[in-house]
Amino acid sequence: MLSLVQQRTMEQWPSSSTGHPLRDIGIRSAQCHIAKEMAEQKRAPGVSQPTRPRRKRTKREWKPLEDRSCTDVAWLLIFLVFCVGMGSICGYTVVTGAAGRLIFGYDSYGNTCGRRNSQIEGVKLSGLDQTDKKFVFFLDPCNIDIVQRKIKSMALCVAKCPETELKTYGDIKRFAMNNGSELCSYELPAHRYPGHPERSTKCPKLPVLPSKPLPLFNRCTPVNISCYTRFAEAVVTFVSDNRVLHSLVAGVVASKEIILGLCVLALVLSMVLMIVIRYISAVLVWILTALVVLGSLGGTGVLWWLYVDNRKAANATFAATAAAVAGSKEEPRDNVQALLIYAIAATVFTVILLLLMLFMRKRVALTIALFHVAGKVFIHLPLLVFQPFWTFLALLIFWLYWIMVLLFLGTAGNPVENEETGLVEFQLSGPLQYMTWYHAVGLIWISEFILACQQMTVAGAVVTYYFTRDKSRLPMTPILSSVFRLIRYHLGTVAKGSFIITLVKIPRLILMYIHNQLKGKENACARCMLKACICCLWCLEKCLNYLNQNAYAATAINSTSFCTSARDAFVILVENALRVAAINAVGDFVLFLGKVLIVSCTAFAGVLALNYQRDYTVWLLPLIIVCLFAFLVAHCFLSIYEIVVDVLFLCFAIDTKYNDGSPGREFYMDKALMEFVENSRKSLPEWIRGRLEEGKSEGDSGEARPMASGASA
Repeated sequence: MLSLVQQRTMEQWPSSSTGHPLRDIGIRSAQCHIAKEMAEQKRAPGVSQPTRPRRKRTKREWKPLEDRSCTDVAWLLIFLVFCVGMGSICGYTVVTGAAGRLIFGYDSYGNTCGRRNSQIEGVKLSGLDQTDKKFVFFLDPCNIDIVQRKIKSMALCVAKCPETELKTYGDIKRFAMNNGSELCSYELPAHRYPGHPERSTKCPKLPVLPSKPLPLFNRCTPVNISCYTRFAEAVVTFVSDNRVLHSLVAGVVASKEIILGLCVLALVLSMVLMIVIRYISAVLVWILTALVVLGSLGGTGVLWWLYVDNRKAANATFAATAAAVAGSKEEPRDNVQALLIYAIAATVFTVILLLLMLFMRKRVALTIALFHVAGKVFIHLPLLVFQPFWTFLALLIFWLYWIMVLLFLGTAGNPVENEETGLVEFQLSGPLQYMTWYHAVGLIWISEFILACQQMTVAGAVVTYYFTRDKSRLPMTPILSSVFRLIRYHLGTVAKGSFIITLVKIPRLILMYIHNQLKGKENACARCMLKACICCLWCLEKCLNYLNQNAYAATAINSTSFCTSARDAFVILVENALRVAAINAVGDFVLFLGKVLIVSCTAFAGVLALNYQRDYTVWLLPLIIVCLFAFLVAHCFLSIYEIVVDVLFLCFAIDTKYNDGSPGREFYMDKALMEFVENSRKSLPEWIRGRLEEGKSEGDSGEARPMASGASA
């Protein structure tokens, strides 16, 4: 009977979704309240109604941050096992001598410099005692193979690097006799250097440039930058004049102090903008809205004006050239037709845009309120500003370790003599060659793990701020508290989320590699399919990144596993789809404007600084370096701001879903968000507000529901 009454009530009070969450809640509450009243009235007096046993409704109070438990422990164990495998690769390279060959260097006959060596079967000059020869010297250090990423030159172990330029073979002989450092192949005696028939292939290329040993790696490296310029010429193929490249490199070297100062300026501007943006967000948002509306209206008007003008001109031309051939009068008609299509498309776009602006104007106000609260978060949690530093430092340390092990792998394996050059190379064979692939997967997974740890740390701190009613009772260091909770409870959740991103990123990188390798060889259909697959995987990766970020926030709130948190976060985001669209569209553009502002200010300061120092004739490369660094720094800092805004929105959506401001179910939100909620309630119809208040007084006892959807009856 109750369902029939509800159906009639629904006919009286239509319950179609209005797109406004508070208004929908009010309508549903009013409908349920009216349905209960009508059901009571239809019961016959004195007739006992059959009662069915009611399933006891289990309720638990939703208490963010209070119930902590370990999540996704199995995935933490899997991740630890994977990390042990990464460490085993490093251990293998150290035990087999690959690390020693990389650090101390080795010659083209397989001898490690600075050590006694064992004989390699089939290599005549191997197994030499190189204890006194600790430096690696390349006969032609500038002969670089770009494709194979190695120096195509014979390498020898020498006792000393030549510190002065040697122009003749006689100079090389005197250097060897005076310093005991032979720069030609081992089988050539030093006194025969000038007249030996094989001196052109077994001795260094003339002139021998001055060089110094690299710290730690003991390689003789040319002091003159002309060698590096040649390498840059091989990479930057569009530079046809060597003098241009020389001047660019010289400009960077001469202006290194100014570049460093401008990088520090970009850093300071990024930190300041994160605090100031709370005060200018409203202005930026409404200026953006006005510019978009005016731009769309103006563009549509211009297209219609061009269509009318070209149509008149085409008609006049057609009338004047009526006797001309048919082919000469088709082009103006085609232009008019194209302008008509463009004008119609622009009109449709403008109408849709205006309707979206009309329906989303209040959600834009929510974006402004969230930006305002995000600014307060950075005031109460100032250590959030330094979060990109720790993340970058962790990534830098891991990347350096990864590159070091990769270089170790490059010198690992069994010595093999190259049939073409006769030089010794070390190559992995059998199952060991898959260690490089394992190492490559580790780069992606562990990097994503570090970034996910940052997201979880920021989410935990913001959640602590949001769900603490008395801000004066916040922990002394919410960031450290969030890090502690992450390490103690949620590393498995972070490992699982980062692994999902890795599963999507690896196929995309493989397809990109295949696309680059087949460039110019595949047909148009295959090229289109590859690009479409790469684009789809990229979009999927971005969506999963956004969902993962909200899942981490849900885990920080309710201490649930990754899948449960992702499901709960997804439900919340779907219920607030229009708000999410407004925040992502407007908020991301505001943050993009912030990045542009930082880059522009840094570039302007760079122009003034370089103009003040008139000695720097080439500004292009220094300014490009400064602008790229400024954009990178601004992106790192404002990405933290973006995470804070997204987490605040999720907390706000949960707060409005499970609390209504009544006693026992008070809101947690900030004053700015409370004003937004009150303004939204004032826009509800009077009858809905009245029914909603009656439903509150006769409804539940005020217990808050858990975030999980399974708490309903």
